[in-house]
Amino acid sequence: MSTDAIVMLKDDHKLILRTFKDFEAAGDDAYVAKGKLVDRMVELLTVHTYIENEVMYPRVRELVPELEDDVLESYEEHHVADVLVMELVAMKPTDERFTAKTTVLIENVRHHIEEEEDEWFPQVREALGRKVLQEIGAEMAAARTKAPRSPARPSALKKTIDAVIR
Repeated sequence: MSTDAIVMLKDDHKLILRTFKDFEAAGDDAYVAKGKLVDRMVELLTVHTYIENEVMYPRVRELVPELEDDVLESYEEHHVADVLVMELVAMKPTDERFTAKTTVLIENVRHHIEEEEDEWFPQVREALGRKVLQEIGAEMAAARTKAPRSPARPSALKKTIDAVIR
C-alpha cells in the first residue's frame, strides 16, 4: 500500500464513489440495503474528512500558501457533507427525505472529489513532490487509526463545530 497522501486519498475516493453507485442502483424500495450503504458512506466519509481536515489540509496550507483559498473551500465542502451526514444518521431509510438527502450528499461529495482530483491534487503534487507527500501520507495513516468512524463520536462533532466557527 502506498503512503503517498494523494494516492491514499484517491483510494478512499474510489471506495466512496463505489458506495454511491451501489446506493443509486439499490432500487426505490431497498430500504435495508440503502440503510447499510448509508452506514458505510457515513463511516468512509467520517474517516476520510478527518484525515484530510487533521493532516492533509493543514500541511498543504502550511507548505503551499497559494492554495489557501482551495483549502478553505474544501473545509466548507466538508462542513456541508458533515451536516448532511449528521442528519442522515438520525434518519431511517424509510423516512420520506432519506433518499433525497442521500442524493444531495452524493452530489456534493462527487463535486468535491472532482475538484480535488482534477484541480487541487495536481497542484499539490507539483508543489510538494513525492517525498513530502509520502511523509504526509504516513501522518494520515497514523491519524486514520484514531479517526472517528461515526459523527456521533466527540472528535467528529468537534470537527464539525470547528468548521463552523473557523
